[in-house]
Amino acid sequence: MAQDNATRASDGAVKQHAGVRQVWRESPTAVKSLLAGTMIIRLGGFVQVFMVLYLTERGFSDGQAGAALGVYGAGAVLGTLVGGWMSDRLGPRLTIVTTLLGSAALLPCVLYLDNYWAILVVIAISGAASLAYQPASTSMISLLTPVERHVMIFAMGRLAINLGTTAAPLLGAALVKVSWDFLFWGEALAVVVFSAVAATTLPHRMTTDTTGTTKPADGGTEDGGAAAGATSADGEAAAPKASYLAVLTDRRYLMFLLAMFVSSVIYIQHISALPLAVKHLGMGIEVYAAMIALNGLLVITCELLVAKVVQRWQIRTAVIIGVLLTGVGMSLYALPLGLAALVIATLVWSLGEIIGYPSLFFAYPAQAGPPALRGRYLGASNALYGLGSAIGPFIGVMIWNRYEEGLWLGCGVVGLLAAAAAWGGVRPPRATEKNEDRTENEGKGIGDSGTADAEIRTGT
Repeated sequence: MAQDNATRASDGAVKQHAGVRQVWRESPTAVKSLLAGTMIIRLGGFVQVFMVLYLTERGFSDGQAGAALGVYGAGAVLGTLVGGWMSDRLGPRLTIVTTLLGSAALLPCVLYLDNYWAILVVIAISGAASLAYQPASTSMISLLTPVERHVMIFAMGRLAINLGTTAAPLLGAALVKVSWDFLFWGEALAVVVFSAVAATTLPHRMTTDTTGTTKPADGGTEDGGAAAGATSADGEAAAPKASYLAVLTDRRYLMFLLAMFVSSVIYIQHISALPLAVKHLGMGIEVYAAMIALNGLLVITCELLVAKVVQRWQIRTAVIIGVLLTGVGMSLYALPLGLAALVIATLVWSLGEIIGYPSLFFAYPAQAGPPALRGRYLGASNALYGLGSAIGPFIGVMIWNRYEEGLWLGCGVVGLLAAAAAWGGVRPPRATEKNEDRTENEGKGIGDSGTADAEIRTGT
C-alpha cells in the first residue's frame, strides 16, 4: 500500500508539473475542439459589441439601444442557468449543439424586424442561447481533464477567450465597412462552425473506469450528463432528481458565489469607472486605451506561464489571492501619483486576474459540487458573474459621481470582504488521514459518500 501510494504521488507530481505543451498534447480531441470552438465563437462575437451602434444607426434612440444591450445581458444570465440545467439533464454535447444552433437561427432575425419590442424578444432569447453552452463546455472539459490540470487547461480556455474577444471588434469594424448585415450573419456563421465541431468531435456519453478516469464511451446515442447508469468523474451515479435548490442548500458554495459576484462587480470597474477617472485626471482617451491594452497584453502573454506555478497551489489559495489582488489593485487608483498610479493599479489587478480567475471562474465551480449537479454549479457561477458584470457599471458610476476617488477605496474594502468570503466558501483540502482513508476505500471499490468534504486542489 505504501508503495502504491508513493507511485500515485509520483504520477500526480508529474502531472502537476506538466507544462503548456504537454497538457495540450495529452488533452483529448474533445477538449481541444472546445477550446478552439471557444475562440471561434468569441472571434465572431460581433453583435453584443456593436449592438448600440447598430440600433442607433437604424433610427432607434440611445436609450432604446442601451436597453436592448441590457436585455441581451439579462438573457445571457438566464441562459447560463438554463444551460447548466440542460447540461445535467441532457448532457454537455447535446446542450452545446442545440443552444448554439438556436442562437445561430435567431441572430439574423433582428435584421428583418422593425418592431422594437419584437427585436427585444429576439435579442433576449438569442442572448440566452448564445451563452447557454458555457456551463456544458466547462463541464465536459473538467470531466475529460485530470483535476490537477484544471488550472492549466482553463488558463488555455481564458487565452482562447481573450484572443477572440480582442480581435472581434477589429474584425467587426471591417465587416461594418461593407454592411451591417455582415455582423449578424458573420456571428451566426461562427456559431454554426462551433456547433458543427462540437457535434462531430464531442462524445455522446462518458464513462468512468475502475481507476476513476473519465473518458468517452464507445457507442451510445444519448448524452450522458444525467442518463440512467451514467457515472461522474468521481465514479458516482448521477442523481435521478436534482435542481438548483440543491445548489442553494450548499452554504459554503453560496459564500463562494458571493465572493465571485463581488469580485466581478469590482473587476468591471476598469471599463465603467476607470475612463471617468482618467478624464478626471485631465488625461486623454489614449491613456485609458493604453491601460486596457496593458491588461490585455499581460493576460495574453503571462497567464499560461503563471498557471505553471499556480497549478501547484491549493485552489483555495489561488482564488483568495486573485480576489484580494483585484480589490487591492483597484484601490490603488486612488493614489495621488497621476499616470504612475494608473500603471501600478492596472498591473496589480491584472496580476490578480491572471493568478485567480482560471480557478475562480472555471476550475473550482467545476469541482465544488456533486457530479450530478456539475452543470448547475457551473450555471450558478456563470450567472453570478454575469449579474455582477451587468450591475457593476451602474453601481460604480453612481458611487463615482458622488464620491469620486472614494469608489476605489471602497473597491479595496469590499475586496477584503470578498477574499474573506472566498476563504470561507472554497473548501480546503482534506486532512492527510482522510486522504489515506479515501485511497484505501478506492482500492476496495468503495466510493466517497459525498462532496461536502471533497478535496479541492489544483494539484495532488
